[in-house]
Amino acid sequence: MTYYGGKELAAAYRTVRKNTIRIAEDIPENKYDFTAAPATRSIGRTLVHIALSSGFAHHIHGNKISDLKTVNFPELMQKFAAEEAKPRSKAEIIALLNADGEKFASFLESLPESFLAEQVTMAPGAEPAKKSRFEMLLSPKEHEMHHRAQLMTFERMIGVVPHLTRESQARMAQARQAQPAQR
Repeated sequence: MTYYGGKELAAAYRTVRKNTIRIAEDIPENKYDFTAAPATRSIGRTLVHIALSSGFAHHIHGNKISDLKTVNFPELMQKFAAEEAKPRSKAEIIALLNADGEKFASFLESLPESFLAEQVTMAPGAEPAKKSRFEMLLSPKEHEMHHRAQLMTFERMIGVVPHLTRESQARMAQARQAQPAQR
């Protein structure tokens, strides 16, 4: 028995997605086109990329693919890139983050330990040559956290204090107020 299975994967993923959605809500829609540098994703496109990225893992594991050499990666990436490039409003992006996040979390929640323990053969030349489905299913959360860090930097660049910083500052202020006065 493990202490971290499908239910725990889903709960952790939901927490990460909730924080991503808070960022999406905090950023004004007129800043969704902001890019940090030429030839990089805008804020809006990064949010869409995050929303869609779990679809890759869902495709692999939902279809029970056990050998990645059977996956047509160029075709799959082209499909995801086309979906990512579609213009969307802030409300549509937030709805996509909510819907796709819950769809993937529900999938994770349904996975038994035996499925998570299965080994998947990686693409030729990859190290290690095999990974468990569990290890692979940690990747969408890690990927989202990577991009969320970028979004928090974008927030600072456009003058928005990230919600996690605001909440931490509020807790610190509350703790200072709860301290007895120093004489």
